[in-house]
Amino acid sequence: GRDCECLRARRALHQSEKTIYVYGFAIGFGRANHSVPTEELKTRYLDYEIT
Repeated sequence: GRDCECLRARRALHQSEKTIYVYGFAIGFGRANHSVPTEELKTRYLDYEIT
């Protein structure tokens, strides 16, 4: 068999108040590690609140 790990978030909610909320899961993989895309977004959107 194969072993897989879901590394990226499936969804991001971008709001006009300069906030981005990273969330989601993949059926079969469960909750993704949201810290990776969250940290990547923080380097690109410096004046946003990203969680």
